[in-house]
Amino acid sequence: MNEVTLVRDALVEWLSHGLLSATWWQLVLVTLGLTHVTIAAVTIYLHRSQAHRALELHPVVSHFFRLWLWLTTGMVTKEWVAIHRKHHAKCETVDDPHSPVTRGIKTVLLTGAELYRAESKVQDTMDKYGHNTPDDWVERNLYTRYSWQGVGLMLIINLFLFGAIGLTIWAVQMLWIPITAAGIINGIGHYWGYRNFEAVDASTNISPWGILIGGEELHNNHHTYPTSAKLSVKPYEFDIGWLYIRSMELLGLAKVRKTPPKLELGSVKPVADNKTLEAIIANRYEVMAKYATGVREAVRSEMDRLKAQGAQNTAKWRDMVQARAWLHRDDDKIPQGVKPHLQQALGASPQLAKLVAMREELRGLWTRTGVSADQLVADLQAWCKKAEDSGIAALQDFSMKLRAAHA
Repeated sequence: MNEVTLVRDALVEWLSHGLLSATWWQLVLVTLGLTHVTIAAVTIYLHRSQAHRALELHPVVSHFFRLWLWLTTGMVTKEWVAIHRKHHAKCETVDDPHSPVTRGIKTVLLTGAELYRAESKVQDTMDKYGHNTPDDWVERNLYTRYSWQGVGLMLIINLFLFGAIGLTIWAVQMLWIPITAAGIINGIGHYWGYRNFEAVDASTNISPWGILIGGEELHNNHHTYPTSAKLSVKPYEFDIGWLYIRSMELLGLAKVRKTPPKLELGSVKPVADNKTLEAIIANRYEVMAKYATGVREAVRSEMDRLKAQGAQNTAKWRDMVQARAWLHRDDDKIPQGVKPHLQQALGASPQLAKLVAMREELRGLWTRTGVSADQLVADLQAWCKKAEDSGIAALQDFSMKLRAAHA
């Protein structure tokens, strides 16, 4: 009877505390730590290294991430990579596996994992987009063949280490990627947030500090420069995934292939030449982001003028409020209901109208097809002359910076 009691008490003790007998706050820290390792594995290994080839990882690091993802997500590298590459190739079309633009934000937020599983069964997607992913013996005979046995093993490990509460820790681990990556990044990252660049899609940066989701919060930056290993661009942005990558690079465990281009300014040339054109086209997103800053400043000047006249409650003021929010955006990204307000704002301000018109002319340097390089250089020179003859300080200053650009 005493032996039975001892066994029972030991079992109760184990179920209550597990092998580690961790306190509640230690359990919280462990859960956050485990889920953060999973996020790091997704963003560094699956996303930046495998899907976009932005960096190379040491085989030991690469295989650790493969093992960890097998234990904590059950995801197969080829499936994840293929679906993500298709998302970029078909972004925000009906063929995009998880676009809130075509499927609705609610669908992507609540059923993102189901969308992933459905697309993973499309063989054409796997064949077309899943190339150059691991295909060794371990991948074929363990990680792919027994993809869900890994998460079962993780459950056993958690129960052994933490007792009954290990089931809760395991549940958080299993929900972490479907909620953060499949839901928040794929959903909110194309629906709400701020934009540094006018990427061709509706991608947004959810937060300037990419910590909770490993830097993936900077989704607009990523869609602008998809092959970059670094997702932060602005001085105030932070990408914790990049911190880990740089640390591994210093230890010889990673090799970065590409980071976002940066527009370099030198001495102002008398006229723009082919090197100037190359620099502008290579850094076109940054060029247009800087131009957008000038447009917003011009709108603010108009609003200050209206405010000085006591015109805050007039139609002109409301038009300028809409102009401040939308005038710097590409035409196809502006809601139809806003466009009449913008037309009124442009009609009331010749300076704004000139800035917008010349913005479209500048975009023609890289959006027009069938035009020779010599002709584009001539067009750039003509644009600069027109800007500097405009009498508009913002255009004159911008043209000088363009003539100082070099590759």
